[in-house]
Amino acid sequence: MLESPRSLATRIRRSAFAFPLVALAGLALLVISETSYWRAGESMDALGELGQARTSIQALHRLMLDAETGQRGYLLTGRKEYLVPYREANEELQSTFKQLRDYFAPRGQAGTMEQLEALVMRKMSELQTSIGLYDEGREESWRALLATDIGKEQMDQIRALSEQLLAEESAKVTLGRRDVYDTLLLNRIGVGAMTALSLLALFMYLRQTSALEQQRELQAEAIRREHERLEREVERRTAQLRELTRHLQTAREDERSRLARELHDEMGALLTAAKLDAARLKARMAGLGPEAHERLAHLNEALNSGIALKRRIIEDLHPSALKNLGLVAALDILVREHTQRTGIAIDAALQEVALPAPAELTVYRLVQEALTNISKYAQARNVRVELAGSESRVHVRVTDDGVGFDPARMRAGTHGLFGMRQRVEAEGGELAIRAAPGQGTVIEAVLPAAQTADTADPAAAADHPQAA
Repeated sequence: MLESPRSLATRIRRSAFAFPLVALAGLALLVISETSYWRAGESMDALGELGQARTSIQALHRLMLDAETGQRGYLLTGRKEYLVPYREANEELQSTFKQLRDYFAPRGQAGTMEQLEALVMRKMSELQTSIGLYDEGREESWRALLATDIGKEQMDQIRALSEQLLAEESAKVTLGRRDVYDTLLLNRIGVGAMTALSLLALFMYLRQTSALEQQRELQAEAIRREHERLEREVERRTAQLRELTRHLQTAREDERSRLARELHDEMGALLTAAKLDAARLKARMAGLGPEAHERLAHLNEALNSGIALKRRIIEDLHPSALKNLGLVAALDILVREHTQRTGIAIDAALQEVALPAPAELTVYRLVQEALTNISKYAQARNVRVELAGSESRVHVRVTDDGVGFDPARMRAGTHGLFGMRQRVEAEGGELAIRAAPGQGTVIEAVLPAAQTADTADPAAAADHPQAA
């Protein structure tokens, strides 16, 4: 199991080697200081000032390292406590610079100090900029800033200038007293040890950074694999839902067909028998009065209305015209009957197309549902129904000039358009709905055409069993 960056940082802070290393570094500095004190003797004041200057330079270098370490820790973890060394370094810089200016200015080195102060200020500005970019969420920008090596160059310049100041002071003391030279030698050894420790710390930091980067890459790879797995699962579930939708549509159409047959057989027989009985009664009631003939005529009209209603219900349940006359004739009948019932002017432009039987039923139901929605909600005055096709695709479009709607704000309970889309997609087609308030609605579907014996091939037949 991969270790998180936070637990890794906590483990480093609790390491048993951290405190001994710090204590050893402090002890080394203490030994060097005490040795310098006893060996300096009469030059204590001068060496004290020199030691103070060296301490200030080292403190400046330490503050910069603390500030940079805090900045890197914050950028890596996002934890505010890593900014404490950065803020403390920012507060202590001014007092450190004041000490250095007080020491070097009387010695004619004010220009060098100004240069060093300018470098430190630029470095602190670079640290502040990267922290600001991180807080603003601009990850690419702060990473790009770190990748430019500007910070390393500035630290190198600061280190070089600090070492230049130390070297100049060492040269002055060497010319004066051999004893001070020995003291400076000890101090140089101490500085070297601190530099070695700093390099060791830098090496450990770089190694930790590399480990964190590798861990981040492994996590990204795991997330990518999980994303791919979820995509495959979504595709599989979507295919299952489409197959289930196709099955439910087929079952519903089979049930409609069964109900239509029962209505045609059972109710048709009853209404036909009633018509025959009414005809026999009419022949036997020739001598009765006009009231009886009027009631018999009313009975005939009611039976005719019932037969017409039966036929309309049967056609709505299962369009026999689609099976017997074809898609174009069935749509033409549907359009004419809808015009008669609603009074809406419908312009039909229908061409003969080649579609499998399930796809023809899908087109019929799509037009039927679209016309029903127009009569209920659209308040349209003109409607156009178009059917056209090519060798590979069939286009069906229903356009109205009604009130329209916003497709992005459809109510959750409106299943008509959703059902259209599911039926079309189940047949391998695509449905597009273009609408806007006050600008009417266009419903367009594109389905694959049925392949004829001349154009079909075994591979296509295997891919599209319905078309085959």
